[in-house]
Amino acid sequence: MAKYIFVTGGVVSGLGKGITAASLGKLLRLRGYKVSVQKIDPYLNIDPGRMSPYEHGEVFVTDDGAETDLDIGHYERFLDINCCYKSDITSGQIYSSILSKERNGEYGGLTVQIVPHVTNEIKDFMRAIGEGQDIVIIEIGGTVGDMEQAVFIEAIRQFRHELGANNSVSVHVTLIPYIASSGEIKTKPTQNSVKDLQRMGVFADVLVCRTTADVELGQEHRDKIAMFCGLDNQEDVIHNRDCRTIYEVPLMFEKQNFYTIVLKKLNLKLNKCDLTAWGQMVDKLCDDSLPEATVAIVGKYTEVADAYISVTEALKHAGIVNDVRVNVKLVQAENIERDGAEAWLRSVHGVIIPGGYGNRGVEGKVAAAEYARLNEIPCLGIGLGMQAAVIEFARHACGIKNANSTEFAEKIKNAVVHKIPEQKDIHTKGGTSRLGLYDCQIKAGTLAAQLYGKNTVQERHRHYYEINNDYRAQLEAAGLVISGVNPQANLVEIVEVPNHPFFVACLFHPEFISRPQRPHPLFKGLIAAVAKRLPLQSEFDLR
Repeated sequence: MAKYIFVTGGVVSGLGKGITAASLGKLLRLRGYKVSVQKIDPYLNIDPGRMSPYEHGEVFVTDDGAETDLDIGHYERFLDINCCYKSDITSGQIYSSILSKERNGEYGGLTVQIVPHVTNEIKDFMRAIGEGQDIVIIEIGGTVGDMEQAVFIEAIRQFRHELGANNSVSVHVTLIPYIASSGEIKTKPTQNSVKDLQRMGVFADVLVCRTTADVELGQEHRDKIAMFCGLDNQEDVIHNRDCRTIYEVPLMFEKQNFYTIVLKKLNLKLNKCDLTAWGQMVDKLCDDSLPEATVAIVGKYTEVADAYISVTEALKHAGIVNDVRVNVKLVQAENIERDGAEAWLRSVHGVIIPGGYGNRGVEGKVAAAEYARLNEIPCLGIGLGMQAAVIEFARHACGIKNANSTEFAEKIKNAVVHKIPEQKDIHTKGGTSRLGLYDCQIKAGTLAAQLYGKNTVQERHRHYYEINNDYRAQLEAAGLVISGVNPQANLVEIVEVPNHPFFVACLFHPEFISRPQRPHPLFKGLIAAVAKRLPLQSEFDLR
């Protein structure tokens, strides 16, 4: 039977419950335990798939096509595991399941209530993620005291009782504010948050106290927190200060024996682990002596950095292996439409044109693709970025007037990108969309073949529109190389521009499977090409 760790948050939102859960999971995974994770979001949406990135940041996609919260990406990157649809649960899914059962008569005509029906449904989801695992880490979204979160706290209370002693741990993440004017550390908000949790029947076993980097929790603070919050001793107070990078958090937790505290409470062996390679990776990532490269992300949701969190992290991963510090410059595509690409891209060493939906800012993305292609700036197009790259090439290299995608203009003559009818020989998950893992066959002798080092790969997709096969011959005749194809449905996956430092576009999302110690080949190749431009940076008006 799996043992469970429940991670809740208090005082304010945005304290990094996901990073806390991922970091603890990393320490347990390295000690040989099979660890799975689950994020529970209290909102009523069925999943984040139809939500704007302005709401909760990017939508992360798993191998099985689940559209999930971005914290699932952190879990995968830290633990180096592949999550699934069981890993992200919302109130919407819970209530949808219950209502479906009620309509089907599964409750035998009983009155359906919050307790026991909703709480039982939540516990069933929690049990399902634990099948075949040693430890399950469950993060509850929101802040203790929120009305919408209350039913999940009640489910945790019931579930912990059912699990019995030494089979679960409650980790509560709180804020310890520092009042600069008086020079005081204030523990009262944490005390109040813990009391709110206790009133609901859940008693925290460990407190993870977030502070700024310059705050030190002394012995007297830890003793006070432990006493007022009902902890066994002051060692159960973990100090989580701001770090140089999120990947440093596991190292900070290791020094405070967070893993020891949890494993003892779960009555599990204190296996040893080696964090040397992880520590070296963190040091490389934070090495200020490395040359700095600026990569522009030409996006539609640049007001929210989390909208491109997986892309940003994948760039960092690639920078580590290429001995380069990557500085990300978020560029609003609509600004390029207004001012021209040179005004925003002349000072960068590389360009990424990421995914998205809808026609807002698309012409800015097309202009960015043209600027990068003509000025030999290393460029990677992803999803919508591939559409932009193909549209640009069709217009300016093939001379196809008004080439476009039916996503942006339905009634067009030259639709080089279009939505295909649902095909029997392709595994679709949502009408004509491709969502989740699909095969990609790599053409020999291409840059993609060189980067991947294999003939067939699998990549994660999230899109509705495909490159129109009717235009493939014309695109190839003008010089565009189609270097990756889905073999089951003969759909274009990767294109590249030859005789260019690096110009590759893909319909899938490589950022979703990049790891800190195993960067994705396309990002690795992009930054390798960017690194070659760094000695020439004096030629640029770097801003």
